[in-house]
Amino acid sequence: MMTPSHQWKSSTAALLSLGLSTALVSPFLAQSTVLAQTRFSDTQGHWAQSCIQSLAQRNIINGYPNGEFRPNAPVTRAEYATMVVNAFPNAARSRSARSFTDVRSNFWAANAIRTASQTGFLTGYPSGEFRPAQQIPRTQVLVSLNNGLGYSPTGSINATLGNTYADASAIPSYARTAIASATQRQLVVNYPDVRYLNPTSRATRAEVASFLCQALKTPQQASLISGKYIAAGVPTNGLQATTEIPVFYDVAKKVIVSPQETAPLTVSVAQDIKDRQGKVIIPKGSSVIGELQPQNGGTQFVASEVMIDGQRYSLDASSEIITRTMSARDPNLLALARNAVLGGGAAAGLSSVIGDGTITPEKVLTGVAVGTAIETNRNRPWQSIARDSALGAAAAAGLSAVIGDRTITAEKILAGAASGATVGGVIDPALDEVVVINPQTDLNLRLTAPFSRS
Repeated sequence: MMTPSHQWKSSTAALLSLGLSTALVSPFLAQSTVLAQTRFSDTQGHWAQSCIQSLAQRNIINGYPNGEFRPNAPVTRAEYATMVVNAFPNAARSRSARSFTDVRSNFWAANAIRTASQTGFLTGYPSGEFRPAQQIPRTQVLVSLNNGLGYSPTGSINATLGNTYADASAIPSYARTAIASATQRQLVVNYPDVRYLNPTSRATRAEVASFLCQALKTPQQASLISGKYIAAGVPTNGLQATTEIPVFYDVAKKVIVSPQETAPLTVSVAQDIKDRQGKVIIPKGSSVIGELQPQNGGTQFVASEVMIDGQRYSLDASSEIITRTMSARDPNLLALARNAVLGGGAAAGLSSVIGDGTITPEKVLTGVAVGTAIETNRNRPWQSIARDSALGAAAAAGLSAVIGDRTITAEKILAGAASGATVGGVIDPALDEVVVINPQTDLNLRLTAPFSRS
């Protein structure tokens, strides 16, 4: 049985070389024919597609000569030993070399098994066997990665496991400490239901790839695995990553932005968000502060803070990517915009195609923060508005440049700050399309990291 002893610490290698194969005899003989392959015929639309493709592009994994990756195929202990040694070539050898009774010196994975044992990623069984052909369970992979990387859990192990997994009682006793630590480090990926670890199930090639993607990810990098499949241990009074937060926005029925711009936005929590014990962690009506950010031709609401009882807390959450667009010259868009909040780029683009040369939406978002609504600016010359610092000079000049009569007629214009904020490169009079957001459905959030007020 594999045990979590002899842990060691090492830094994750920046450049990796990993071969994934399920062949029992010399699985790397065909590597040269598939090394450059980055897309596989059987991973399109797969839940781990982005992870698998990214690793393949970096020559960390490879598939089969027929173009398959076989994501659901099992992985043997010998194959995993090869993977982990190739993945972490700079791991310190903290143990003496060990011989296993069932691993011949000429066995194709003998060197990898010896190195994996020396570096603390894998151990053998009390009988002296390594059992190289045994299909490796998910538990052993996670224990291996956690121990090899020298991670240790914090807080209560039972609370971490019990608050995270519906099948926590099925985790073998020898693995509980390491699984709790791996959970807190967000190494654990559970598909299709994040609540179930399935600890004794065999690990598939896709699952091993996903564990590796999580182990290799730095804190500054976005995960290549959907957050709804990443388990994350949380304290008793906290929320797990992937928790959904419904929100509402009562300022306007629509939000319209340019696909290239970033615009600030604050929404409200639509219902009490509770932990697994039923305790309210984020009360209904709390303000969530963030911004709309360009993403793949659309936009995404990315939250950074939540205001609870007058106190700000950091929050990592995001909406789905919104790709609903309309032509800036669509006559229906002009009517739609009258009850919408516009980003600065959308406002400038729309103004260039509005027949009477005026901007008529109720509100325009500019700058990096939303300021006070200016009710008295209707039909005022733009120079007066700029002098009063209702708008930054650059914003006012930019808007006026695309308005024929040099007046701003929006019912309410929100400036970036009391001194004004610039739109700068956001303004695009030649805008072809805008992203149209339904704030009642499109802005709902999902936590990408655990949240706690403690």
